[in-house]
Parts: sequence; C-alpha cells; structure tokens
Amino acid sequence: MDRRDFLKALAVAGATITIKPSEAMHILTQRTPASPAGRAVDMVALLGGEPDEMFRRGIEELGGIGQFVKAGEKVVVKPNIGWDKRPELAGNTNPVLVAEIVRQCFVAGAKEVVVFDHTCDECRKTYKTSGIEQAARDAGATVVHADQESHYRPVSLPLGKSLKETKIHEAILDCDVWFNVPILKHHGGANLSISMKNYMGIVWDRPYFHSHNLQQCIADLCTFSKKPVLNVVDAYRLLKSNGPQGRSDSDAVLTKGLFLSRDIVAVDTAAARFFNQVREMPLEKVAHLANGEALQLGTMQLDQLNVKRVKL
Repeated sequence: MDRRDFLKALAVAGATITIKPSEAMHILTQRTPASPAGRAVDMVALLGGEPDEMFRRGIEELGGIGQFVKAGEKVVVKPNIGWDKRPELAGNTNPVLVAEIVRQCFVAGAKEVVVFDHTCDECRKTYKTSGIEQAARDAGATVVHADQESHYRPVSLPLGKSLKETKIHEAILDCDVWFNVPILKHHGGANLSISMKNYMGIVWDRPYFHSHNLQQCIADLCTFSKKPVLNVVDAYRLLKSNGPQGRSDSDAVLTKGLFLSRDIVAVDTAAARFFNQVREMPLEKVAHLANGEALQLGTMQLDQLNVKRVKL
C-alpha cells in the first residue's frame, strides 16, 4: 500500500485504526536539516505514548518545567473544555494531559493552578462530562467557571486588523503565566481548531468573531500582549470530522501525538500537517496560520526550526 492509499484507508477507518509511527512522524522529518549542536529546541513532537508520559518527556526536552513556572507563581492551564462530550469523542482536551500539566506546575513550586474555559455547552455539564474538572481537581487545581461576563475585562488589541478590542477572562489577566492546551480537531468554521483557535475560550464575545472574518479575528486575538509560556497541542486523539464537537466514536482517530512549542504559529502548522496524515486539509484553508505569521506571531517555516522528535 502506498502512502496515498494508506491515508485514504486511515481516513475511512476512523477510530478503528491508529497511525503507524513511521507515517505519523513523516511530515515532520522530511526536508528538515540537522540542527547545530547546542541550538535550543524550538518544538518537541512526540508520538506513541500516553498523554502524561509524553508531556513529561516533552517538557524535559525543553529544559524542564522550571523553564516555564517559578516558585510562588499563579498559573493558568487553559484547555479546550467547550463541549458536553466524553473524552473518547475528542471534542475536548484529554483530561490525563491536563492533570499532568497541573501536577508539573506544582512540582515547579506554583502557588496556585487555575483551570478554566469559556464553554460552548453548559459549563457544569461540560466540565464534568469531559473528565477535566475531576482530573484537574485531583491534581490540586482550582477549577473555575467562565460563564459570567462580570469576570471579563476589556483589553485593547492595537495590532489587530479585524479585532481591535475584546474582553478577556480575569484568570488570564491576573495570572503570572499560562499554558495554552488545545486539542487538535476539525472545525466547521475555522477548518481546524488548535492553539490559536483555543484563545477564543478566554474571551467573552465570541459571536463577534464569526461575523467579522473569523480567520483574521483568531490571529488578531493572538496579538494579545500576555502570551502563553507554552502551547501544548493534544493529538492523542484527533477529531477528523464533525468538529468541533464530534458525533460518534468514528469521528475520532487514536493518533497518540503531542506537540509543544512557544511559537504558536509553528506548533499549529506542525499539528495541521499531522492532521493531514488523517484527512486532507490544505494549510491555506486554515487561514489564521498565515494571518498569524503576517502579524509576526510566529513562523510556518518548520524547516527553519530545531524540532526534536521523540517516539515512545
């Protein structure tokens, strides 16, 4: 079976098949020159492990959790908890990954770790069904709801083109550092939802985005001055169709991947290419990537980066 036939079979098979490690990592290994000795790692791409072990290995490759969290800091972990869906449907970030990030923040000496998302479905149901609320609390996090406008404050986005101002949740505004932890999934409006799209869970007025050039507004929002210290893309299960919620188990594929980078455009580009191992999604259709690069938020040129690849 050649690569094209393999990918077609994979897309049809859905949740009944996992990506072969050699195929899954192929997109990140081609046309990438060897990195000079001693050069800092720009991105870590992991394949084949469980969410918690992949994060532990990935953060180690980036120099350890202490590079991102200092003793006494207040930390926010911002997953995607948008939908009243169980983890197997891949509509929300994997709860095992969220819990491990919380634990590692406390290992680094965090004073408090807050987990939240502005959900699309009713937040109490969504937090529970996703498994994230219980997992985060068991790891010691404070879980807060984000369904009241009074908890959002206005910010200016002077670099934005379509979005010049918005209201952002106080948990982000008041923390010392935050982690952006999306799941890789198909999305009916943005075509793909990854790290940049995950920002929409920190704002109050999301309908504005959908009526004022969604792809540009996503990029504009990411110009917000308080950037995440790390973007962690959950690709343990990816949602290949019927996003952003997923309707059945056949919409999800067990891919066992994880991507970590400070560069939000680069990590989303890598994740988008990974998604293409399952279902064709031309990068030009995920226009917020190029829009973000145009706003100098990061690069889509992965061959210019030092990407550390790890197979577990």
